[in-house]
Amino acid sequence: MSMVLFDVPGPKARVRHKIMAVVGIAAVLAAIVYVVMRFIVTDQFSSRRLDWINYKQIQLSLVDAIGNTLSAFAVGAVLALAFGAIFAAARLSDHAWVRTPAAVIVEVFRAIPLVIMMFFFYYGLPQAGIKLTAFTAVVVSLMLYNGSVLAEVFRAGINSLPKGQSEAAYALGMRKTQVMTFVLLPQALRAMLPTIISQLVVLLKDTALGFLITYEELLRWGTRIGGDAPNFGRPMISVMIVVAAIYIGLCLLLTWLATYLEKRNRRNKKVIHVDADDIPEMASV
Repeated sequence: MSMVLFDVPGPKARVRHKIMAVVGIAAVLAAIVYVVMRFIVTDQFSSRRLDWINYKQIQLSLVDAIGNTLSAFAVGAVLALAFGAIFAAARLSDHAWVRTPAAVIVEVFRAIPLVIMMFFFYYGLPQAGIKLTAFTAVVVSLMLYNGSVLAEVFRAGINSLPKGQSEAAYALGMRKTQVMTFVLLPQALRAMLPTIISQLVVLLKDTALGFLITYEELLRWGTRIGGDAPNFGRPMISVMIVVAAIYIGLCLLLTWLATYLEKRNRRNKKVIHVDADDIPEMASV
């Protein structure tokens, strides 16, 4: 039995919707054409504003900026995943003295804007005698914010699993740590993989905020080349188009990876047989 949550549009409504869709698409196309024409009129795509691409030193600095962006992303992603897994397990603990502080930490770092955390670690801590590099401040901020979000993702994934999974594991004599590590968490990771990859895409784009604390990542490189290159007519628009294209490419790679892993998991699903001898508690029974 299906439940309809809206009124099915009639003939007049369908015609009205089609007209609105055509008008909306036409308005978007008109806006794009207008912007492109303004770019052409102001010579944003002139050869002079594109000459910067041919300079080897600029190309090398671009490679360095991409490397810095990927470094912050890689370290931040690994730490955020670890942070999320640990605090998801803590939030599911049977002990209130573990569960309550973990919930407070997760909610606090989810609520604080990422920029504020970066400013606190880079500009605030030195006043207390603790000096962090821009890279460290970016990575720690990414870990705390995105790790808190991932903790909720992992917790939701674990809670969505059938209760029989954990009950069967407990019946085999496994401890709660073993149940969480070997039974629940791997299944939650597979179930929540699209959401996890989506959050990692957010983490990748969040690395761009590092330019606010002088971290030499891709966006800071773009603002420096685009705004401080008078010999090339200050090619901010062309540089930002290149920067945006690189970010789009990196995000598409992550999306492709998520699709590949999801298909592989569906294709390679197998039943794993576990012998009682493999479990220390059962071997002695």
